[in-house]
Amino acid sequence: MKRVFAMVLVLCMVLTLAPVAFADDGGATKLTMWTFIAQHQEFFEKAAERWNAENPDRKIEIEVTTLGYDDMHNKLKVALQADEGAPDICDVELGQFPNVLAYSDKLVDLTDALSPYMDDLVKARLEIYAKDGKYYGAPLHVGAMVSFYDKELLESAGVNYEDIKTWDDWYNAGVALKEADPDAWMGTVETSTQWVASLMLAQLGTDWQDETGTEALINTEEVAKVVDTQKSWLEAGICETCPGGQPDTEEGKAYIANNKIASVIMPFWFMSRFTDEIGESCKDRYVVAPAPVFEEGQMRSIGQGGTGTVVYANGTDPDLAAEFLVYAKIAPEGEAQIWEVLGFDPCNTSIWDDDSIMKTDDNKFNQYFIGYPIDALLPMKDEIGYIQSTSISPTINNYLGTTLWNEVYVDGVDTAEALEEAQDAIESDLF
Repeated sequence: MKRVFAMVLVLCMVLTLAPVAFADDGGATKLTMWTFIAQHQEFFEKAAERWNAENPDRKIEIEVTTLGYDDMHNKLKVALQADEGAPDICDVELGQFPNVLAYSDKLVDLTDALSPYMDDLVKARLEIYAKDGKYYGAPLHVGAMVSFYDKELLESAGVNYEDIKTWDDWYNAGVALKEADPDAWMGTVETSTQWVASLMLAQLGTDWQDETGTEALINTEEVAKVVDTQKSWLEAGICETCPGGQPDTEEGKAYIANNKIASVIMPFWFMSRFTDEIGESCKDRYVVAPAPVFEEGQMRSIGQGGTGTVVYANGTDPDLAAEFLVYAKIAPEGEAQIWEVLGFDPCNTSIWDDDSIMKTDDNKFNQYFIGYPIDALLPMKDEIGYIQSTSISPTINNYLGTTLWNEVYVDGVDTAEALEEAQDAIESDLF
């Protein structure tokens, strides 16, 4: 009897500790999630509340844990490698996605779950989360590159932002602004990243790497044109290098708040930086508009930044987790919340022209900017491309942000010399 009792006790302990699907007293299936962004925790918790109200027979209880960026991504990669201990759902930052996609066999293929909305989604945004024609990540936003123009500052120099179509127009507007106000700047040049450089490169029809994602493309005519164009801004005195290296830094945002920069070219999600961090000094001054191009007819935007959320294939209930994830982030109701709460440009374009969602006057983003920000995106719906993110991207991005931009824009190194050196250094690191 003692032996039987001991065996029963051990069995009970094993069942208690095993990671099995279970329902709480209310019949809800518990799903775990990791994120590295605190706002995402609240977003998914509210999405679960909506899901439960609409699906009383399939309720979920979501347990969201917010971890540090490096800590979360490292733990996820270890868990996927071991195929044990990963959360049911996990956010993955765009730059880290290629590393996670290496374990695609441990992730749920979301293609079927996304299929009801596929015709309305910005396809270019999905492609960065794809492998072999299958989609493994649900995007949070498009991250479309746009221009934030200080309308008041430009008008003080007799410039109408709507007349700026090309980079030549943008340059000429900067010259006019500098003549009217020597203390003002048309924009900045980034030295720690490449938001604008990537946009310009895509407009020229190329990328930082070849289509296979195995060869860096740095020493090219197109990259040289991007560098020399931005050099010309510095040489003309219409721009200076951005404090902090780029606008999305404390120094960069403080610089914008001084109201002496007429143009900030960043992804659409930078709106939340204006409202939440830059503050009241820029309210009712800025308007959101399409970014310039080299020649009219070129692609006017690309998606940049972002988070692709994945589902663990060996989790509690992968099918339920996938369905909930797409409901929260891709279905029109979830996309409306992404806009209203976070101020991000929804990937589901079916709501872009829904004025009851995108043009409500009680929305804080509509209240902050001149006009309705969504009007900048509507004409570009079919003109949003992407820059690849592959396993070699971190090496390329690291060299550009730590070495190349400082050499050409700060130290004045010759463009051809710097690009040849960059190509050699990156290839050496990769191979």
